[in-house]
Amino acid sequence: MKKNMFIAVVLSVLVLVGASFLQELLYPSASSSHSAAKHTLSAVPEETRIQSAHGGAADTQETTQPAAHPSGQVLVFPESETEERVERTYVVRTPLVQVTFTNRGGDILSYQLREHYAAQRREYVEMVEQARPDHRAFSLALGDEYAPNVNALFQVKQEIDARGVHSIGFYRSVATQHADGTRTPFVLAKRYVFYPDNYMFELHVSLSADVLEEREDSQQGAKVRAVAETNAGPATTVLARANGFDFGAASYTLRTPPEIGPERNAADKYEFRTFMVGAGGKAKTYALKGDGREQVDTPVSWASVSGKYFALIVLPNDADSLKRLVLSAPQAETAVQHHIAFVRRAVAQPAVADVYRVYIGPCAEQYLSAYNVSSRNPYGLERTYIDAVAVSGGILYPLEVLLKWLLRLFYTLIPNWGVAIILVTIAIKVLFFPLTKRSFIAMQKMQELQPHMQRIQERYKGNTQKIHEEMAKLYREAQYNPLSGCLPTLVQMPIIFAMYRLFNNYFEFRGAMFIPYWIPDLSLADSVWTLPFALPVTQWTQMRMLPVLYVVSQIMFSKLTQVPHTEQQKTSMTIMTYVMPLFFFFFFYDAPSGLLVYWTAMNGVTLVQQLVMKRTANKNKT
Repeated sequence: MKKNMFIAVVLSVLVLVGASFLQELLYPSASSSHSAAKHTLSAVPEETRIQSAHGGAADTQETTQPAAHPSGQVLVFPESETEERVERTYVVRTPLVQVTFTNRGGDILSYQLREHYAAQRREYVEMVEQARPDHRAFSLALGDEYAPNVNALFQVKQEIDARGVHSIGFYRSVATQHADGTRTPFVLAKRYVFYPDNYMFELHVSLSADVLEEREDSQQGAKVRAVAETNAGPATTVLARANGFDFGAASYTLRTPPEIGPERNAADKYEFRTFMVGAGGKAKTYALKGDGREQVDTPVSWASVSGKYFALIVLPNDADSLKRLVLSAPQAETAVQHHIAFVRRAVAQPAVADVYRVYIGPCAEQYLSAYNVSSRNPYGLERTYIDAVAVSGGILYPLEVLLKWLLRLFYTLIPNWGVAIILVTIAIKVLFFPLTKRSFIAMQKMQELQPHMQRIQERYKGNTQKIHEEMAKLYREAQYNPLSGCLPTLVQMPIIFAMYRLFNNYFEFRGAMFIPYWIPDLSLADSVWTLPFALPVTQWTQMRMLPVLYVVSQIMFSKLTQVPHTEQQKTSMTIMTYVMPLFFFFFFYDAPSGLLVYWTAMNGVTLVQQLVMKRTANKNKT
């Protein structure tokens, strides 16, 4: 008995380890075990006054005093009467997004998705998380990934055309100061273009030797390019035009937000962040280890940071222009961050003009596949294969496609995704009923042979080899295959795993109500009561009903399908009947309700099938 109990415990542990391995395989937790901090950037006032030389200390980025740079060069952000001295915010709205910009750096402070709401709140999903003054969304640094971001104030120009295409541009003068005091000026510009009804926008980045103004120099007798006059004194005449942009073997570095949204719940172990890079029509997932940094030196078609339901994907127009890609997941005080740095090669030409197309929106194939067909997107993009970000079923992908088709079919009949889950589960169980019946017949056969097996064990007790020989002989005479009961289950396992994967992260389930006040969102765990305190050990603050229903259905299923067992097997059977479901109760307690609706429905349908087959078998006996 002790031996059987030991074996049962070992099997239970192996099942749990296997389940955890499957969970880790499907939902990497390297970057999901930490909660995300709240959006810490405070609201930027409409106007933040910058003191000039007339009224006090000037902003260090808005002065003619040279600033040190990691490359060893000296960069100057000169003031002039034409340059902005007030920090302002600008908002661009389309039917799909609401984007807030600051003219400091020409960066994005907030990126909200207007058709999607934060969990259980009537607020737009925020896709820029953990932004801070030294790292905002799509900030630019002159140099490589170690260079500081440009934090100067930019001039702004906004446009909207008859098609509803929004354009907002940021530009300003910058100069490189030489040892002899002369300066080589250039213009740094960023321009964002938003098309209506599209989650992708264009980001144009340019560095140009053409400056913002020209004036006559009396000594030279000709027009020369010059830095505008400042409060610090007359402008320095520049005799040479910029003939290249090399700030430490790189022109500039473009950075994505420190972390993508939406804000993550520490209790949601099913949420994750994943890096993926596309090149040559293939996609590769990166799991960062060690210092949380990965460098990609080969040309890439696109790079992404994605979560369970949303993704940020950047497509450089010229992959060869990038020197490298740096994927980073540093551990902050309260959260892991996930961001990408695009390091642009240094150039010897007097101008740099690059285009990046940026997708920020749902991580769902119906949206991402539009960029594989030129007629389905305003950019003429085709065969980008960025939909690989949303496809993670591996060899089970064809099954996921079939299941999605079934889900949508049932949803068109009854527009409730919870009902659709149940109907798909019923359809799958009906489809595999012949296999279920075969397994039931094998179980019945095993029950008939059980007395004979017990007699053999008693007769040859202590002689394991003889027991095996007699058992094999018994199986041959009864024409029974011990694996016949397992085979139908094994055949169904790919379907079960595909359904598990799909029902856990199907985008359409996000925000989808099943039962009002109980299951308002199939992508979240259900809740029937909020506790006024956290439970010891588990720290649970919500009382949930679906995990209880799942455990009850699992215990009923186990008891109904039990075969007669010996006294020695009693302990192991008790563990499998009661202990294992309790293990899974804790395992699934915070699981998305859509997943538990599926498991519970599957147990319920299987119970009904077992009862019907049992009743039929009893009638046939009589």
